[in-house]
Amino acid sequence: MVEMTGAEAVIEALKREYVSVIFGIPGGANLPIYDELYDSGIRSILCRHEQSAAHMADGYARASGRVGVCMATSGPGATNLVTGIATAYMDSSPIVAITGQVPRAMIGKDAFQEIDIVGITTPITKYTFQPMRAEDIPSDIKKAFYIASTGRPGPVLVDIPKDVQQEKAEMEFPERVTIRGYKPVVTPHPLQVEKAVDLLLSAERPVLLGGGGVNLSNAHEPFRKIAELLMAPVVTTLIGKGAFPENHPLSLGPIGMHGTAEANKIVLEADCLLAVGVRFSDRSTGRFEEFCRDAKIIHIDIDPSEIGKNKKVHLPIVGDAKVTLEQIYERLKSRIAQQRADSQWMKRVQEVREEVRRNAKLDSSNNLLSVQVIKKIRELLPPEGILTTEVGKHQMFAEIHYKVIKPRTWITSTGLGTMGFGFPASIGAKVAKPDVPVVDLAGDGSFCMTENSLAVCVEEGIPVVVVILDNRSLGMVEQWQRLFYNRRYSSSRFGNTPDFVKLAEAYGAVGIRATTIQEFERAFKQALVSEVVTVIDVPVSPEEDVYPFVPPGSGLKDILYGPEEL
Repeated sequence: MVEMTGAEAVIEALKREYVSVIFGIPGGANLPIYDELYDSGIRSILCRHEQSAAHMADGYARASGRVGVCMATSGPGATNLVTGIATAYMDSSPIVAITGQVPRAMIGKDAFQEIDIVGITTPITKYTFQPMRAEDIPSDIKKAFYIASTGRPGPVLVDIPKDVQQEKAEMEFPERVTIRGYKPVVTPHPLQVEKAVDLLLSAERPVLLGGGGVNLSNAHEPFRKIAELLMAPVVTTLIGKGAFPENHPLSLGPIGMHGTAEANKIVLEADCLLAVGVRFSDRSTGRFEEFCRDAKIIHIDIDPSEIGKNKKVHLPIVGDAKVTLEQIYERLKSRIAQQRADSQWMKRVQEVREEVRRNAKLDSSNNLLSVQVIKKIRELLPPEGILTTEVGKHQMFAEIHYKVIKPRTWITSTGLGTMGFGFPASIGAKVAKPDVPVVDLAGDGSFCMTENSLAVCVEEGIPVVVVILDNRSLGMVEQWQRLFYNRRYSSSRFGNTPDFVKLAEAYGAVGIRATTIQEFERAFKQALVSEVVTVIDVPVSPEEDVYPFVPPGSGLKDILYGPEEL
């Protein structure tokens, strides 16, 4: 036991969790912590908005697999974190948000910059802590990191009153913690594993569906091995991109509203679906009742609440994805005499691929500059390079046309669909992986929401690359208005947009405009070796629409290859 202030205990507890960087903004209610942070050895990155701080912590977590940390003061500082916390919650990203709070005696009295951030964030966190004694801080922070990083990962909030930060107490830092009622199931039930093996071996048309849980548990190797052993095609969710290398012969790409046509077609023909770490969200499945209606679904997830929530399954397995898949693989291997490379099912998969190629003549995307840019990024970015995206039409173009080869190299907001996420997330990813090129693919609407983080990049020497597909509109909103609202473009077209080249230069960044694919290639190559953040503005037509496309409320079978089919 050692005597120290609550603020000192916060920093010491973070050091014991091997925290090397914090994203945040100081204010009156967290100044004691920031004062201790000054000479702590922990890197403090001063953000320009608390929402961006949370997104940076999130991007850091997704790229590194470690817990990301963000900090804010009380009141508006804390509430500005909310969208970032909710984004992390929906995508199961492990972050710890530390907020200052007004002194204990002022709580509940509408004090200056007081807000009940615990109450506000309870629905969007795994847990919240509010230590009311300085001596509670070491244990609460230890528990926060434990909860954030175990089971199904997610955000945890620690709200600390200012006088608790200043209070001295005898501190004890626990080596490990146990939390009553919180015991994530890691090891699956052996009987369920055997049943899964039986189902997979008896299936004639097996399909593997990888979700974010494969990436979170680092289950990529056993997931790939099972697919190769069964010679089963693999599809993913949007957040599951990277669960399986998309340059692999068995990969069909993502399913869903803007999934690939072959993935959507084949998943509906499966007689057995091995779904790993998925939520069966509406954007992935289309109509729940039509999705894999005739298939026996094996659903592996560490969160039991997800099983049966949206889609009734034949065989539930609660457990860690990696542990469970390793056990399934070992049992499969012992029972499979030879791989089924020439199976009728693989012949059917090839038929569907050829059918999609024939139908693709309806899609003019090959002539679209947006698609050319995305394919050029893939060509020039090494396999370990990280691509983040904002949310909108550019994200959907990337979902279809950008092939993710390595795990944790695709970072995007899927559950909440948060515009403005990608740029600060790219900063967090670059801080986590400083030797790896990091690119943010943005739309002009999304980039405008968090562009002030350019100041962070310049000040901190974080040379990410931002590629803006600039259509002077809210592109995805406009596409829907064009297709379903008789071209009534209500509040979706920008009358005035910034000159992004001048905007970048105003912050001290590099700005380049590229109007052809040749100009883009030169600019992108230059940006990849630059030591300064670079913004590449690519003007594109607002009528570059994303296809294939499953209309909202439809099933995956209702694929549109182009506007001609409406």
